[in-house]
This record gives sequence, C-alpha cells and structure tokens, in this order.
Amino acid sequence: MTADIDERMGPDAWGIQRHWVDANDKPQTVEDDTILLLRELIGEPPSASDRTAPIVTRPGRDLGLGDMVIRVVCEDGQTRAFAGAVPDDFPLGYHQMHTDDGHTRTLIVSPGRCWLPEGWRAWGWTVQVYAARSRHSWGMGDLGDLKALREWSESIGAGFMLINPLHAVAPTAGQEASPYLPVTRQYRNPLYLRIDDVPGADRMDLADLAEAGRSLSQRDLIDRDAVFRLKSTALRLIFDEHRFEAEASGGSQLDASESSPDAFAAWRREQGQPLHDFATWCVLTQLHGADWRCWPVDLHDPRGAAVSHLADTHADEVEFYAWVQWLLERQLREATGRLTVIQDLPIGVDGGGSDAWAWQDQIAAGASVGAPPDAFNSLGQDWGSPPLHPWRLRAQGYDAFISSIRATMANAGGLRIDHVMGLFRLWWVPEGKSPAEGAYVRYPSGDLLDIVALESHRAQAIVVGEDLGTVEHGVRETLAEHNVLSYRLLWFEEPEPAEWPVSAMAAVTTHDLPTVAGLWLGTDVEEQRARLAEPEDQLQRGRQQLLSHLDTAELAPDASGEQAVVGAHRLLARAPSILLAATLEDAVATQQRPNMPGAMDRPNWCIPLPVRVEDLATYPLAQELIEILRPAVTEPMPIAD
Repeated sequence: MTADIDERMGPDAWGIQRHWVDANDKPQTVEDDTILLLRELIGEPPSASDRTAPIVTRPGRDLGLGDMVIRVVCEDGQTRAFAGAVPDDFPLGYHQMHTDDGHTRTLIVSPGRCWLPEGWRAWGWTVQVYAARSRHSWGMGDLGDLKALREWSESIGAGFMLINPLHAVAPTAGQEASPYLPVTRQYRNPLYLRIDDVPGADRMDLADLAEAGRSLSQRDLIDRDAVFRLKSTALRLIFDEHRFEAEASGGSQLDASESSPDAFAAWRREQGQPLHDFATWCVLTQLHGADWRCWPVDLHDPRGAAVSHLADTHADEVEFYAWVQWLLERQLREATGRLTVIQDLPIGVDGGGSDAWAWQDQIAAGASVGAPPDAFNSLGQDWGSPPLHPWRLRAQGYDAFISSIRATMANAGGLRIDHVMGLFRLWWVPEGKSPAEGAYVRYPSGDLLDIVALESHRAQAIVVGEDLGTVEHGVRETLAEHNVLSYRLLWFEEPEPAEWPVSAMAAVTTHDLPTVAGLWLGTDVEEQRARLAEPEDQLQRGRQQLLSHLDTAELAPDASGEQAVVGAHRLLARAPSILLAATLEDAVATQQRPNMPGAMDRPNWCIPLPVRVEDLATYPLAQELIEILRPAVTEPMPIAD
C-alpha cells in the first residue's frame, strides 16, 4: 500500500495523528510504516455525506439538516416532528428519526452533562475486591466481603467506594488475573460470588468444599484457578439440584429463588440476545477453548446456523451460565446497597473473548491498544486488547460502547472510565510493533461523551475519568464541561493539594503506583530493581520525584511506614475536590502495590490484604485515616461549572 503521509498536526482522513506531544511536552512524529499499517487496518474512510449513522445531539441543538421536517418515533412510542433545532422539551434517549428524503437513523438526545448531586462531597475507600478477604472467603474477596466493606463504610461516614473491574474472564483453567483484560465488559466474574448466599446452597452439603475454599485464604497469594475449581463445582451442584427439583415438581424453568420462582426466567428474557450470546460463548469455550479465533470457522459467526444449533443442543449449559450471571447481579445489588459504589470500566477486552466475538464488526483486528512511553512506563505499554473501530462503532449505533457503559454502571451508582483519554484518541500498536512504535487514532469524542452523560442520568451514576499519563491539551476542560470528574494523585500533581480542582477525585496513589509505605521504606524501588529493566538512575530519580511530594508532611527521616501514610493523607485532606479516596492498601500500610506494569514475572493482581475485612474496623491506621478524611468533607462545597 502506498499513500502520502499527512504532515499536519491534526489527524489524517483515517483519523491517525502523525504528530503528537508526549507527557513531557516534547513533539513526537510517527514513522511512515506505522501509519501505512494502520491505514490498511482501518480501511477506506466513510463518506462525509453518510446519512445512515446515528446523530448524537442535545435539546436546543440544530441538526444541520436545513428546513427538512424530521419525524421521530421516541422510545416511549410517542411521535414528534420538528425542523431545524431539537426542541428544548424533547425527551432524552434513543429514538428513531425519519426524514423527508426517505432516510431512517437513530437520534440520540443527551443532556450533555453527567449526573452529579449538587453540593455533594464525600470521602471513601479504593478497594481491590479480590484482595479483601474475610474469614468467610473462599480464597479471595467476594461480593459478601464487598457488602461487609460497604456496611462498615456507611457506619464510619464514608460516601463511596471505588472498586476494581468485576467483569468476567473465560470460564476455563488458567484464570486471567488482571481485572483489566476481561472477555466482556457486560457480564461479571463468577469468582466474586459468595457461595453461601446462592439460593439453595443452605439445603446442600457443601461443607467439604467450603472448608477447602476457606483454607485457600491461608495462602500468601490468591490462587484463582483453585478458587475457580471449587466455586464451579459448588455452582454446578446447586444448579443441578434446582433443575431436579423443578423437573420433579413439573416446573418449566429453573427455580433459583424460593420467593419468586419466575424471577430468573423474567430476568433472562429482559437481558435478551446479549446474555444468550455470552452464555453460548461460555459453552463454546468448554468445547473448543477460550479463544474464538481458534474455533472451527463455522462457529465464528454468532448468528450462524452452527452456533444456533449448538446453543439448542446445549440448552442446559447455556441456561447454567445465564443463571450464574443472574446470581451475580442479585449479589452485587445486595453488596452495594444505597452507597455510591464506583465500578471501573477497562479500556478494552480480550481479543479472543465474548465481546470481541459478538462485536467482530466493531473491532479492529491486527492492532492492540496501549500507551506511549510516559511516567507509568518508560518503554510504553501494550494492554493486549483490540481497539474498537471508530467508524464501524458509529455505523452500528455505538452499540458496543453503550452496552459496556450501561452494564458497568448498573446497580452501583458510579463509573470510573479507565484511560478516559481513549474517548478522544487511542494509542494503537500494530501487530509486530513495540508499544513505542504505535500511533494515536481519533474517536468521535463528542458523541461518546454525550452517550456517557445520557447513561449517567439514566442510572443516576457519577462518572470519574482516569486522566493520567499523556493528556492532550483541552481534554480535561472538555471532561469538566461534561461533568466527568478528573482524577488527581498526590504522586503526580505539582500544585499543592489545596490548589487541586473541585471537580475531581483526589487520591494519593493507584493500583499501578507505589503504596505510601512501599515508597517511603524503599521496598517498592527494590522490587522494581529486581523485576524491571529500568536504569538505576531512573529508578532513583522516579522515587525521589514521588518522595518530594511528601516534603510538606514534615516527616522525620526515620519515620515509619505508618507515619508516612498518615502524613500523605493529611496532605490529601487539604484538597477541595468533590471526592477524596484512600486505598485499603495504604490503610493497612501494605508495602506491595497491587500491580507493577511491565513486571510479567510478578504476582500482579494476586496479593491479598494482610488484614481481614472483619478486622479493618479496629485497625489503628485505618482509624487514623478515617479521622483525617471524614472531617475534610464535612462542609458541603458548591460544584464549580
């Protein structure tokens, strides 16, 4: 393929940005061969006169169609007609628009700003749910433990929790540890189920499985494969017993709830085709492996005859996987209660997983998403997820994006968008290239942000955008206009916390960065030295740069890790930001961070908290952080426009 390379600062016709500015404000230029590879992957740009793609707009905005009369069939069935601007009283939602020239397209009407309670301010915990084990856990933290954390948080005046992604991975051996590489962003991971709380579990003899599960919690690291084997066995036993009872009583549906026998069947009907696709994909993994790209070719098409036949002949198995998702929804709703629980949305999914299988027409095969070299990783990052194709995504009515946002917001009251800059542009790494050899591809950010705002209002969920790393000019201002809270860290911000923005979640660190104790005591840099190929001077420079943010905490050189944690959070408490967040790792002075990017031989995402969930309420350091953060948000602050 040959083509002239665009020399402008903006993107070319394919949406590829050849020239860009890195995190150190240095201009960078993408190599020609990378651009040519990406152009080939992206394909022919769509026509500017496309009249079939959806229109995303707001009340009061002109659609740019002149005097043409627009007839709209709204979601609620009413019909509206107008010309020019969308009427101010037009209902928000997803509607079908018909024009006089015979075209039909989706009209998405958004409020333009995410839901955010006026004057609300809160502090809360950042929780790696899998790491928060109790004496009831089967080897890892579960939704029962999340419920206990929620009840404790409510009792001490916390207003929210931010939790790691709970999305599903393949139901096979070799369980994926990273919460940020799921097979779907619509459905959840059964490892988080509290087996004791599954309807019918109390009528079965699961004592041996429970004992084996709780013994797993004595291990230093989380063994997801062992947890998977035990919980899968228990769920199968409960499911089979329910089916036997239903058949013996003449029932036609799985009876998974004594109080409402038809609840599962009704929920399954409401979920429709997406749940059926996911459950069918799970069945296929048992027959052909966890990567759909390696299946027989006739199974590649989710709507093909071979897949339909398999789903029919394995109906009981499809039902099992759907039932497990129903259990997860019930337990998550019970776990979150009325507290704002902010769920994390990963930037992408496993290319062999269920979402990539179901949405092949919206995925760009042959590339993966990541990040250029920055403060997180000097070599750049490749996260292994195929990118959504911006044009195909739009042509399909943003279906994959809407479903992911809606499902992750559900039953919790909050959403954190990992790498929110991906709504504007994503770093695509072509196959065979290093992360540093990628390029940015632009996305229709205005449409995507308005969709997030619409879903936020429908779910009454606050939205936080993880805007760390390389952030182009204007992004944070645009996010603020949409009421998407920024994410500010003590380790990265140059201004004092008192000068941080109001419209933000403020924290000391994240799962990818050192804990306070690990940084202060030097154990984190020791681990980096052992596991990463970083130059020594860079390791030391990075540590000193982070430590410099603790200078005003007036810590003695021989201060303990606990004293450093207290000092860091006294600084954090000065921030006027709407949300103040402390990690449970810092609350117990853990020295190991949950994840060290680039350290492939490290047990990332497998390190449990050293303190049990039941003991957090009396843990002295956790109590100190409560006494620091709780008063900091006592006085409501107005929300800045």
